[in-house]
Amino acid sequence: MEAGDGRRTVRILCSKKALLASPPSVGIRWLIGSPRFISPLTIVASFRCLHTLHDDPFSPDFSKEADDIRILLVRGFDIIGALFVGSQNRKEDANKAIEASHKLRACLYDDKVSHSMVAALSNAESSEIQFCVSAKSAVSEVESVLYEDNPENILWDKGCLLRCQMALKLPLYAPSHEKLDCERTVSSLAKHAIGRLRDPCTAYLVESADTSSDKQCSVVHGKDLDSVDAKSLLCSSFSLRKGSNIPITREKVDAIRVTVFSNPSRSEQKPGSPTIEYLAATKPTRFSTISLRLDILCYTSQDIDIATTISELVIPGLIEQLKTMAYISFSETSSGQTELCPYHFHPTGFLIPLAAIYDLKYGEMEEKQGDLRKSLHLRLGLPLDRPLMRIANALKFGHKDKRGSNATRDGSSLLLRNVHFEVPASGVSGGALSLIEGSYEYYHYLLGGVDDNGWGCAYRSLQTIISWYRLQQYTAIDVPSHREIQQALVEIGDKDPSFIGSREWIGAIELSFVLDKLLGVSCKIINVRSGDELPEKCRELSYHFQTQGTPIMIGGGVLAYTLLGVEYNDATGECAFLILDPHYTGSDDLKKIISGGWCGWKRPVDSKGRSFFLKDKFYNLLLPQRPNMV
Repeated sequence: MEAGDGRRTVRILCSKKALLASPPSVGIRWLIGSPRFISPLTIVASFRCLHTLHDDPFSPDFSKEADDIRILLVRGFDIIGALFVGSQNRKEDANKAIEASHKLRACLYDDKVSHSMVAALSNAESSEIQFCVSAKSAVSEVESVLYEDNPENILWDKGCLLRCQMALKLPLYAPSHEKLDCERTVSSLAKHAIGRLRDPCTAYLVESADTSSDKQCSVVHGKDLDSVDAKSLLCSSFSLRKGSNIPITREKVDAIRVTVFSNPSRSEQKPGSPTIEYLAATKPTRFSTISLRLDILCYTSQDIDIATTISELVIPGLIEQLKTMAYISFSETSSGQTELCPYHFHPTGFLIPLAAIYDLKYGEMEEKQGDLRKSLHLRLGLPLDRPLMRIANALKFGHKDKRGSNATRDGSSLLLRNVHFEVPASGVSGGALSLIEGSYEYYHYLLGGVDDNGWGCAYRSLQTIISWYRLQQYTAIDVPSHREIQQALVEIGDKDPSFIGSREWIGAIELSFVLDKLLGVSCKIINVRSGDELPEKCRELSYHFQTQGTPIMIGGGVLAYTLLGVEYNDATGECAFLILDPHYTGSDDLKKIISGGWCGWKRPVDSKGRSFFLKDKFYNLLLPQRPNMV
């Protein structure tokens, strides 16, 4: 973009930390933007270059880089430059960065770039970044760099998403006893698919993400993609985002839906006698059908017409994904039939959605899937100790329940989430606050119509803990029922079969067994002989919340609680415990829960001299550990 005084301005929507990644590693980071729909010099994200030649971090293997980025990059976003981290020669490296950007862009889409490219340079020892841009055949410096305070507004003010899912069955003829020529085979399949997608008889049903809204739906036929009438229908007619600047959240993604229909009977050819063309096979040939499930996202402007968007984004996106999935399928034939499926993600710290293709024949816990996710985390600069790119963390398209963002649906009931957000301060003077990290759901007595009053508090605490692992995407299993928890304990030999269906209590040890069996989660256990000793454990509990961030189960005597945080003054010994009490039997009324103290700060001894933790009772504290995984 041009500044008011004629200078070129680079505008950055992602944070400087996200641009460089932490810690910054010497090498190349590809700069991502949307030159067609925002501006050529606006950076929205960066990808780390992982594939290099001759162990030189500044010599990319463009073919391998293009193969990876082609999957990741949602159509509508593009390579707009490169960042050299560890630059030594400013002028020389700026030219290399521009040249590398052009080469990668050519490998990705096999066409020429019509927009300017950005060269960014950093010495890796500081967070300072210098920018240059390509202008015709020269590279000029940039004097104005603008970091935007509200990047979502810029991205979504006029931007919107389209999603197209399509099941394809393509014919494949191949020599019976010869190895497939992968490139030729994929090219043939793509040619066949292009013919179908651009066939005059093919129809594209375009709908708003919310079918209950007053937004219209429309059908665009293949023969009309280039017609003037079809170009009068804009994306804004279907988008729910107009004027709302709604950011993407994992639980809610509004995307215009495009569905592809083929109608061979809709032919404009004149009736005639049927003809058959016979091509004799020169060698034994086998016939098979290639089945693929395509699922693409496209980013576009609401001011662009639907016909152009389908022709220039949706169809090319489908073709590229088809070719990529076909290549993967043929290269993996030696390891058995593949079950490829595309997913879309919006990991923390990223403004734009991303795509990944996973092979469902491998479970999420298997090494091959773990290695793939690790490479994605490295490329995107994501932390390596938490799962952000698991299938369970994929974007969900649709709407949240209108009854509030703090409630989530589980079967027939609505569960309150993160109820401690409304809890008043603890009142500990000069204390250090340590809290749970992430979200959880509140499980308590009588929830879901289960009468566990008087015996189910530890079961409810366990359900809350497992809900934390679900919401942080460490697992995709459903929160287990009381019976399923009992079944797990019987299966590992801790309980007799008669335990299933009983009303017997369980404690911290049993919870650790269940977490290990169902989630593979290990736990630490702290034993306390008396409630008077619990304040002495505040420093250890604070360290747990700072490093692990998981909910803690406190079991003692006949009671069990969930601990969500501690506040502790190391100098005076004053402390408080943030307790989520599973003994609550009322309705999920947040105000009632908070005012009744069912979630709140508890002092070891209150103002009336009453002890929350009893002197004559022992306590076991279960500290579930955060799995170190991607």
